[in-house]
Amino acid sequence: MKLQRTIKAVIRPGEQSGYVAECMEIPVVTQGTTLDEVTHNLQDAVQLHLEGEDVAEFSLAPNPTILVTLELEPTYA
Repeated sequence: MKLQRTIKAVIRPGEQSGYVAECMEIPVVTQGTTLDEVTHNLQDAVQLHLEGEDVAEFSLAPNPTILVTLELEPTYA
């Protein structure tokens, strides 16, 4: 079995305000008012979720990186 070196996450605008980040491989969801805040919260949430765990159980290589996709609605003039 080949272990993944990245954890994929998507950041979307929140329904009311701010941003929501959700990981694809592990059950982590967080939010923040700004992009800086949501990315910081995402790093913290992933670290806490994986702390003390055998990351291979999640099919992840040691010290995986987080690959983030940002979804935005187009704005028309």
